Amino acid sequence: MASSSSSWFALLLFVGLACTAANSNVLSAGYYEKTCPNVQGVVRSVMAHRVAGEPRMAPAVLRLFFHDCFVNGCDGSVLLDATPFSASEKDAEPNDSLTGFTVIDEIKSILEHDCPATVSCADVLALASRDAVALLGGPTWAVPLGRKDSRAAADPESTKNALPSPKDNLEELITMFAKHGLDASDMTALSGAHTVGMAKCESYRDRVYGIDNEHYIDPSFADARRQTCPLQEGPSDGKAPFDSQTPMRFDNAYYRDLTAHRGLLSSDQALYGGHGGMQDHLVEMYSTDGEAFARDFANAMVKMGNIPPPMGMPVESDLPAM
Repeated sequence: MASSSSSWFALLLFVGLACTAANSNVLSAGYYEKTCPNVQGVVRSVMAHRVAGEPRMAPAVLRLFFHDCFVNGCDGSVLLDATPFSASEKDAEPNDSLTGFTVIDEIKSILEHDCPATVSCADVLALASRDAVALLGGPTWAVPLGRKDSRAAADPESTKNALPSPKDNLEELITMFAKHGLDASDMTALSGAHTVGMAKCESYRDRVYGIDNEHYIDPSFADARRQTCPLQEGPSDGKAPFDSQTPMRFDNAYYRDLTAHRGLLSSDQALYGGHGGMQDHLVEMYSTDGEAFARDFANAMVKMGNIPPPMGMPVESDLPAM
């Protein structure tokens, strides 16, 4: 008969292997072909309906995916509500303006009816972000699936530290993205998501008033942005589109803004200084070649979507219960 200590060791070994298997799960575009074959149709249908009624939901869902993947990998943890025992990533400072949660909830509700306990929230978010881009006229791509949902959210401080800041310079951005296995080219392509959506005044106030003067700003652009963003924080604070040319079309206008020194955030303009070099050349290429941007953005989204939870992170497992 095995000793008690041996039994405990075997149990711990099994749990460890279960976590390892879940965290190193191989993703595949056909992951749900047999277990939930209509998953992509459901996601696409709900996204089309919600975006038609409220277009801002498309950039909102895309932003959710970014904020999920950058904090402990693409594990759906950004969707978790706070409990008496743990905080929610939703409530962390960089995430307190996130929206689009009801879209994911609606999709998940339908899938739970059609395919109970099968499709992860992390996969729903990955598919919905792809469809958000396509619905705004951007590219589409095959989404590898099979992610596992986290059982716990990151604490507020960890969440804040894992996300780029609107005031980051180029070196800080490159370092931040590199932590997730994304290089400078990936970073530049993914930043193009700011071709749609809005930013709060507090995110660009320092830039338009010259407080943050590291990057040149077109004077007429700065003046226009000041109209809805007073120097002193207050109730009249407004929002502005990242790209005022085509704010709800997923195109390469964001990069044309950068080459004109009309990037809204300091971290946007940090991608382009107009001094030459590989980084500037990449932005210039995207500003004139929309197809190159669309291709590189799609590839970078797949790469970002493959960021796994840290080894040992407790995630939902499809292993049979003991």
